[in-house]
Amino acid sequence: MSDVTPGHAPPSVIPEPANLTPGDLRAVLAAGWRDFARAPLYGVLFSAVYVLGGVIMYAIFSAAAAEYWFIPIAVGFPILAPFAATGLYEVSRRLETGEALGLGSVFGVIFAQKDRQVPSMAMFILLVFMFWVFMAHTIFALFFGLQPITQSTWSMLMTGNGAIMLLVGSVIGGIMAAMFYALTVVSLPLILDREVDFITAMITSFSCVTRNPGVMGLWAVLIAIALFVGMVPLFLGLFIVLPVFGHATWHLYRRLLPPGS
Repeated sequence: MSDVTPGHAPPSVIPEPANLTPGDLRAVLAAGWRDFARAPLYGVLFSAVYVLGGVIMYAIFSAAAAEYWFIPIAVGFPILAPFAATGLYEVSRRLETGEALGLGSVFGVIFAQKDRQVPSMAMFILLVFMFWVFMAHTIFALFFGLQPITQSTWSMLMTGNGAIMLLVGSVIGGIMAAMFYALTVVSLPLILDREVDFITAMITSFSCVTRNPGVMGLWAVLIAIALFVGMVPLFLGLFIVLPVFGHATWHLYRRLLPPGS
């Protein structure tokens, strides 16, 4: 990874994405588990930020007697997972190259990203998350009008109108999630590893997905299932899910855009 700011380093040449098979997914998951086992402290540490955020968010909704809004928030919450994964990518990179691990050195590289493209990518991710929350409120208003959302909302969802609302919301949310996934699954490890702007990184990520639609679609399904299963027991399962899939995503990026290419 280059520590030179984009203004002083030439842009990296991005190769054509490689073709993947389902066997590659098994391999990167195994590599992700090995990285987590070799450096569990980092996995737990970076996941803790994400888990703590989820617990605090649920506590706020509970205190306001608005647990029903936690459903759309929880659906969109995995969008923020790349934040927790950023440090994991650096740990995997160091394990891959044989560089020494240390909290100071790892956090130093992460801190240095403020002068690169990560802040722009982070803003994009936050905007997508906020737009999803806005869309969830809008869809509810379209089907139930301006009536206040109360505990009776649960019974409202069991009506025919509520079922249609859930269907429409799922379709819209699914389309948004698919587009977001295609634009970001490779872009964050790419901008951490090479000198590219975040727009180029997102275009490259989209190209990787369209080059391997079946395999990358399967990877998206695995991530979604693992994240939601990990969120069920008070987010505690994410202490394992996030590190393993975070490390695995780095290895997936390496297979799609091999080093030196």
